[in-house]
Amino acid sequence: MIILKRIDFEKIHKYALAELPNEACGLIAGTESDGVKRVEKVYLLTNIDKSEEHFSLDPKEQLAAVKDMRQNGFVPLGNWHSHPSSPSRPSDEDKRLAYDSKASYMIMSLIDRENPVLNSFRIADNFSEKEELVISDEV
Repeated sequence: MIILKRIDFEKIHKYALAELPNEACGLIAGTESDGVKRVEKVYLLTNIDKSEEHFSLDPKEQLAAVKDMRQNGFVPLGNWHSHPSSPSRPSDEDKRLAYDSKASYMIMSLIDRENPVLNSFRIADNFSEKEELVISDEV
């Protein structure tokens, strides 16, 4: 299970809309205990590909985010990106490029711009499995 605060869900949504028509992307960090991941910080990074169909995280921003995670006592939990016009599920490219089977891969579909769909997946060996995602109203 992975828990994301509603405020962070809204932060991802707002950034994803601002980056249209391109995919938006970033990292998630927090804590993990007894199989439960709690997202404590969402990082909004630049998609250096500037593409509607794929993304690459800016390496300098990625490094700065990892340093920030360490300074705050968080662990990397995974990444997130948006699908401007496709469902909230990993594309073939998303599966192929997934490098960490322990990471959570969050995908926000913007097919309905006002009612985005966010799902989280674990991906290993080109196979994806949806993981339980809880959007929490806690602050």
